[in-house]
Amino acid sequence: MIQKPSNAFIAAAWIALGIGMIGFIVGLWRSDMLLNEKGYYFTVLLFGLFAVISLQKAVRDKLESIPVTEIYYGISWFATILTITLLVIGLWNADLLPSEKGFYAFGFLLALFGAIAVQKNTRDLQLFKRDQHLD
Repeated sequence: MIQKPSNAFIAAAWIALGIGMIGFIVGLWRSDMLLNEKGYYFTVLLFGLFAVISLQKAVRDKLESIPVTEIYYGISWFATILTITLLVIGLWNADLLPSEKGFYAFGFLLALFGAIAVQKNTRDLQLFKRDQHLD
């Protein structure tokens, strides 16, 4: 039987996603970076969010014995690792203060965690509602 996620966990997930994304984007907006640099980091953020949601779904499907092709599963892992690698490479080579690099790294990771948790909660709520209708 699927348990409904608590309202506190649902709120925490959305708050983590919001703070991570908004903090990262506001940091980009207010930075002195060139527009192409801002675009790079923004694209890495969006790609990362998509990648971790896709990975969370693929992992969960496999755990629940829902068919997932190995190519999709592998691409999901590859995309997730690639986005983190791209952020690390970008920050390593960026002309930013160490505190700014840390800000972007933690904002990015918080947004990724939030996206995974929101996806998990969304799926759990759907399964919970489905189970309630079957009873």
